[in-house]
Amino acid sequence: MISFILNGVPKEVDVEPEMPLLWVLREELGMRGTKFGCGIAQCGACTVHVDGSPVRSCVMPVTAIAGKKIKTIEALGDAQNPHPIQQAWLDHQVPQCGYCQSGMQMTAAALLEEKPSPTDEDINKAITNICRCGCYERIRAAIHDAAKVQRAKAPKVVPTGETQDGAAPEGSAEPQKQDAEEKP
Repeated sequence: MISFILNGVPKEVDVEPEMPLLWVLREELGMRGTKFGCGIAQCGACTVHVDGSPVRSCVMPVTAIAGKKIKTIEALGDAQNPHPIQQAWLDHQVPQCGYCQSGMQMTAAALLEEKPSPTDEDINKAITNICRCGCYERIRAAIHDAAKVQRAKAPKVVPTGETQDGAAPEGSAEPQKQDAEEKP
């Protein structure tokens, strides 16, 4: 038996140890959102998160994920509460055929966790998934928009000794910080 956490739920499977994670997800556990594309870890259609990192599940033996946390596209978001990357995909009309999209979205979501403000270069390095329809410009634009949404939703961290407006606490001799718009 191989145990792991799938989308927040403990799972155990009794399969051959070399069985790829992709087939365990699809055939043994009924998680059909993760797609088979190439079987050699080149296209990225099978991308899932293992302990927060994107991996190509078509070549990952199930024994390699024992005790780990797996997240599939089914747990990224849903129609009522889409992940920012999913909403950006819709807003930019990214998919044409849609086959690569679950893996592409999982890779993009992992990128935004690692780099909340990715550059085009960061996106090009991270998105090695293949889109046979050639939607790369829309994908890049969607990632940038999703990053903006995530940053806007992120809690604001306030350094000790300052109020949220950047002013020093009452009774302090420290001057207030000026916003960029207030500078002459």
